[in-house]
Amino acid sequence: MFDKLVKIICNYVEVEPSAVVPEARFVEDLGFNSFDFMSMLGEIEDEFDIEIDQMAAIDIRTVGEAAEYFEKLLAEK
Repeated sequence: MFDKLVKIICNYVEVEPSAVVPEARFVEDLGFNSFDFMSMLGEIEDEFDIEIDQMAAIDIRTVGEAAEYFEKLLAEK
């Protein structure tokens, strides 16, 4: 999941894949704005056939938190 997430993130912001580490914060470190982030979530929903709770998404700050949350959703399918 993490490797696929890195590829998707790099489609939305201009960062090197090596910069996308679990501790990286979407806004502060990777340069996401809210539109980029919500667009990325939509792509992830389509890609993995999961439904992301918008209220839970608000609390996602780092790549690691996102990966954990998406993996949890996949496990619940």
